[in-house]
Formats: sequence, structure tokens, C-alpha cells
Amino acid sequence: MTELLAARHVSVYRDGKTILEDVSLSIGEQDFITIIGPNGAGKSMLLKCMMGFYAPSEGTVFRRDGLKIGYVPQRLVADHTVPIRVRRFLTLRKKASAVDIERVAGETAIQDYLDQSLHVLSGGELQRVLLARALLDDPDLLVLDEPAQNLDVTGQLAFYKLIERIYAERNISILMVSHDLHLVMSSTREVVCLYHHICCSGEPHLVTRDPEFIGLFGQDMARLMAVYNHSHDHDHVHDHGHDHSHGHEHSHHNGGDSSHASHHYGHSHHDPSHVGRDRQKEQQDG
Repeated sequence: MTELLAARHVSVYRDGKTILEDVSLSIGEQDFITIIGPNGAGKSMLLKCMMGFYAPSEGTVFRRDGLKIGYVPQRLVADHTVPIRVRRFLTLRKKASAVDIERVAGETAIQDYLDQSLHVLSGGELQRVLLARALLDDPDLLVLDEPAQNLDVTGQLAFYKLIERIYAERNISILMVSHDLHLVMSSTREVVCLYHHICCSGEPHLVTRDPEFIGLFGQDMARLMAVYNHSHDHDHVHDHGHDHSHGHEHSHHNGGDSSHASHHYGHSHHDPSHVGRDRQKEQQDG
């Protein structure tokens, strides 16, 4: 599979603290990868490094020549003192025809407020506008940094369903950071659990059984996700017509026991109880 974007042994140190440590992650064609982890785990920093916004302290980032990336940030604060209409915002520093604008407006369901000012839009409407702008250039890779963080539950459901539809209908790869585990698990094809380093990764239903995942999120969350995944597997069948294997060597615990997610990317993994204790200590210190 053709590699689009990759972090290779990336580490980031800032003010004497380790933000990322020896992280390697590859995104290929038609991948849908979601990065999860607690606050302060380095998720947004990893995106910034991979997109070239921030230079890593160690390691390198590979980007395929000519790669087009569409980026959706966590949020946009629209200043009511500088009113700008949605239609104008979509084309800021972009070349797009009226046909292109109408096409992405229909795809993201923002036709009804193309001529409204940004500052009057709800959180969900504004995120759809940001998504439409990211799609205008027909990107090869769509990168989303906690795009539904500020939405209510209804808005989150609607937004993630929209992302899943875009993934199904476009020949596109998606790399997303999210806190919404129960919603992400139904959409993504691979989950990467990050806590300064990559703890575990693999298909959603396997990751939730991994000791590292349980160490980060707890037994209750793991059981909840297991029940959700079981129900979802019975209720929905996803068939987008392509193979989601990434060419990684997905080694498993216990000599290939598929009941656990893969541990790979060349990083030594820790006892999950240490992860939990480290996280508790950071919360007490911070």
C-alpha cells in the first residue's frame, strides 16, 4: 500500500518534559486511523509534527510528494467584530469555483447558511463549515484534531456519521484525534492508543481488550466498549471495497492470540499499571 504520511521515531521534548517518545506511525491510502489517549498524551503535538507545523526534537516525518491534506482544527472562534460570510470564508487563500463551493456545501449540508456570518453559527454548523473548507481542494488525506470536542451528543453523532459517509464516498484517507471513544469505535478502521508513546494499536474491538488500553481508560470503559462493539458488529456491516491492512507487522500477545491488539512501531511497552499510576501522578501534579 502506498504510504502518504509517516512519523518515524519522532520524539518531542519541551521545557524538560517528554511530550512524545519514539513514536512511529504510518498512514496509507484509504486508511482511517484514530488516535486516542488521555489529556496531555501528546496527540495534538503528533498531528502538528506530521503536518509540518512543529519540528520534532528527534526523528523524521515522511510526506509523499504532491500530497494534499485537508485539516479540520478543534475549533474556530469567529470574531463578531469582523463579520465574514461562510461563502467568503470557504475561499480564503483558496481558489474555488462557485460549482466547487456548491458541491462541498451539499456534501456537508451547509447550503442553508452559505450567506450567513460565521459568528452566528452554532458549534455544529461551524465544524461543518471547517470540514467543507478542508474538502474544497479534494485532499488525499483528511486530518481532524478532536473535531467534535465542543459539540453536544447529538452534534457529535451527526458529525461522526458525516465523516464516515465522506470516507465511504471519497477515495480518501483519514487521520483523526478524538476523545469520543464510543463514537469513534464504530467508524474508524484502526485505533492508536497514545500516551507519550504508542501503547497499543489495531482494530477497535481488539484494542479495547489490550492491557495497555485498560491501564489508560479502566476496566469499566473497556467493558463498555466491548459491549458496544459486539452490538455494533451485529447491527452494521461496513463494506467499502478495500483492504485496511497497513502493511505493519501486527504481532500479538501469546504467540499470535488475536484476542489482543498489536504492539508494534518499535517501541518498548510498559506495564499498564505503571501507565495508570503515571497518569494519576500527572493529574495530581498538574
